[in-house]
Amino acid sequence: MIRVLLVDDQALIRGGFRALLDAEDDVEVVGEAADGAEGVRLAVRHRPDVALVDVQMPVLDGIEATRRIAADPELAGVHVVILTNYGVDEYVWGALRAGAAGFLVKDMEPEDLLHGVRVAARGDALLSPALTRKLILEYVSRPAGGAPGADDALRDLTRREREVVTLVGGGLSNEEIAARLYISPITAKTHVSRAMTKLGARDRAQLVVIAYETGLVTPRGPAAGQPSG
Repeated sequence: MIRVLLVDDQALIRGGFRALLDAEDDVEVVGEAADGAEGVRLAVRHRPDVALVDVQMPVLDGIEATRRIAADPELAGVHVVILTNYGVDEYVWGALRAGAAGFLVKDMEPEDLLHGVRVAARGDALLSPALTRKLILEYVSRPAGGAPGADDALRDLTRREREVVTLVGGGLSNEEIAARLYISPITAKTHVSRAMTKLGARDRAQLVVIAYETGLVTPRGPAAGQPSG
C-alpha cells in the first residue's frame, strides 16, 4: 500500500486528489495539511511514502517544507513531489535542490497523478528528459567545464559510475541506461545506487541536479570528455 500525504492550502485541490487517490486499491491518503509547517509535522507523524507538496503556501512554503523533510534522517523514506501551477519554473528548481523527487503540474490528467505517485513511491525521479532539458536550459545554464568543486564531487566515481550519472542526468531510466551501456538493469541500478551514495544524493532527482551542477552534463549534452552514449 502506497501511503500519501497531501500538503496544499486549497481544500478543493486536496479533496480532489484525495478522492482520486483513495479510489485506488494500492494507494491510501494518510493525512492532509493546509501549510508547509503542518505538512512537516504530519510527515513526521505518518511517515508517508509520498508527500504531494504545493510550492506556495502560508506559514511555510513548499520548498522549505521539502528541505526540512529531506534533512531529517528519519524521513529518508518520504519522497516529496512538488505540485505547481506553472510547470518548470524557479520554484521547481529550488525544490529539486532542496531534495524533492520531482514535480507535477496541477492541471495534469488523473492518470498522470496516479502514475507520478507510483513512480515516486518506488524511488524514481519524476523528471522526463524533455522537462529536464527545459529546466536546465532555463535555470542552470553555465559555461562548459562545470561548477567550482566539480572534480571534488566526482573524484570518487569510477568511469562507469560517471557514465551512469551522465545518463541519469539525461533523464534515462535504469532499463534505458542498461540498454545504452549493454549491461543488465540490475547492474545499472547498482551503479546508480553507488553513485548516489558517493555523491550524497538522496534520490535520483538529486543525482540529476548534481550531474548538471558539477558540469558532468550541460544543457548542450555531456561535458567534454564524457560519454555521449
